[in-house]
Amino acid sequence: MRWKGRKQSTNIEDRRGGRSGYSGQRRPGGGMKIGGIGFFIALLIFLFTGQGQNFMDMMGGDAQMGGSVSQPPSQTGAASGATDEGKEFIGVVVKDTEDVWNPIFEKAGSRYREPTVVLFNDQVSSACGLTSSATGPFYCPGDMKVYLDLGFFRQLSQMGVRGDFAQAYVVAHEVGHHVQKLQGISDQVMRMQRQTNKTQANQLSVLLELQADCYAGIWARRQANYNLLDDGDLEEAMNAAGNIGDDRMQKRAGQYVNPDSFTHGSSAQRMEWLKRGMLSGDPTDCDTFAALR
Repeated sequence: MRWKGRKQSTNIEDRRGGRSGYSGQRRPGGGMKIGGIGFFIALLIFLFTGQGQNFMDMMGGDAQMGGSVSQPPSQTGAASGATDEGKEFIGVVVKDTEDVWNPIFEKAGSRYREPTVVLFNDQVSSACGLTSSATGPFYCPGDMKVYLDLGFFRQLSQMGVRGDFAQAYVVAHEVGHHVQKLQGISDQVMRMQRQTNKTQANQLSVLLELQADCYAGIWARRQANYNLLDDGDLEEAMNAAGNIGDDRMQKRAGQYVNPDSFTHGSSAQRMEWLKRGMLSGDPTDCDTFAALR
């Protein structure tokens, strides 16, 4: 992915090496975090890589980015003032999502309220509560911010998810949840989940996650259109979507595949909806909830 030296978003809040507290009052009904599969990924790594690594140490260790050429491995800038490639990379990706969603909302006669992406280490406080980095990247509807510990990409690398474009897909997916918030979709889903049983609530969660994958595909399409991709980048994103499907995660854990317990969708579903967004570029083609109507 050709990201170095490109324009960055100004909507990056860096809390690494400083206070992790939420700057305002926790909002009533702030909502549950959307996304966040990091703990399960880290547990699988601990169980199956045979690295003899202490699980809690791994969760709190220094962040090193996994990936291929052009990966953003450095987080030294937060403490030393040196070039912080991790923050620069996230800034470029977030700017690209802004360039995608601003005109889409404008065309629909609305305004896109750009989200803030919060970088943190270890734990962070948001309108959704205090959260460990073990949760992985997540979106908090209560304050409309994406929260990301860059060390999560090291965990993904150990699961075979490598490459800067795969990492960018993760960010674009979380921004997709912000789009759902602005559209009123996530609030509607949460209301429905409170009124149904666990299995049906899980199914609604899957539809929400698959739509965010489709929205990430719309972002990926723009990168291809503007010739910002290297060979293999789209394959990196598809590989990422496939590797973090619920069925593949359950198999890695030695469990039977149980679709009723899925919260993010199967590998095939995640790749299908990501691909749909890439091919279409139109949010109306990302209606995963159509079958419920």
